[in-house]
Amino acid sequence: MTRHPDLLVGLDQPDDAGVYRLASGIALVQTVDFFTPVVDDPFDWGRIAAANALSDVYAMGGAPLTALSIVGWPRDELPLDLLAEVQRGGATVLGDAGCTLVGGHSIDDREPKYGLAVTGIVDPAAMMTNSAARVGDRLVLTKPLGTGIISTAIKRDRATQEQVEAAVEVMTTLNGAAAQAALASGVQAATDVTGFGLLGHLSEVVQASSVGARIDHRWVPLLPGVEELAAEGVVPGGTNRNLTSAAETTRFEGLGEVLQLVLADAQTSGGLLLAVGEDRCDDLIAALTDAGTPAASVIGEIVEGDGIIVV
Repeated sequence: MTRHPDLLVGLDQPDDAGVYRLASGIALVQTVDFFTPVVDDPFDWGRIAAANALSDVYAMGGAPLTALSIVGWPRDELPLDLLAEVQRGGATVLGDAGCTLVGGHSIDDREPKYGLAVTGIVDPAAMMTNSAARVGDRLVLTKPLGTGIISTAIKRDRATQEQVEAAVEVMTTLNGAAAQAALASGVQAATDVTGFGLLGHLSEVVQASSVGARIDHRWVPLLPGVEELAAEGVVPGGTNRNLTSAAETTRFEGLGEVLQLVLADAQTSGGLLLAVGEDRCDDLIAALTDAGTPAASVIGEIVEGDGIIVV
């Protein structure tokens, strides 16, 4: 069964997480995410995976409560001590989020995988969705782009120490503070920027909200050196697929392929993309700045029409 009177967000309206009403003023938020290693350090991988899984709850304006771990591990090829470090990293971030690990499941797998199924709560009246953007809203991004490109550079031994440290810092930063700032500023439309990249997730927003969007690439924050890496062909396969898909809904005005790839880069544990009314935009930027989010950048606006224009 995929429909129910208390299912507020489900398969009929794809969003960052499912939302199920329990009673007046309270609903469950449920999500799951896991992936293969994106960095070399197992502790950092665990932290990144946990922050990424929690992000979907924050993107809905919710608060995470409990988590279940999901593990695939080649037990005959990799020591279990490494898995313990991965899980320790995940538990550390869950502790920072005030989210309780209550169990999990593991299987023997040729390729290591780790992630979490997370349950949270949200007030339906204050919930943020990807279908609530309105013409005139400003688009605000809370983390720089480029984690997919830098993760690929790490795998190819092409990333500098500065790039590794910057990417890990961004990917392990929880979106909880950004979500709280958004809720306090009256934001109703939000999504997190993850595997489909900025253009892919923004495309979901404009389609769900029946609007268009215009962004200026000069205002989009980037991690150090990602343009240069993209120009050298250090780009994950997912990013190339994202750009192919984005071309169906995006018009690029005077933007070369390198920057197109950067805007389509498949992110891991990316920031929140928030649509906020023009009259509340300054308040939101101030709140994000006070919260110390990795970025607090107005990158464009919601416009009439459909699709995305990048200038």
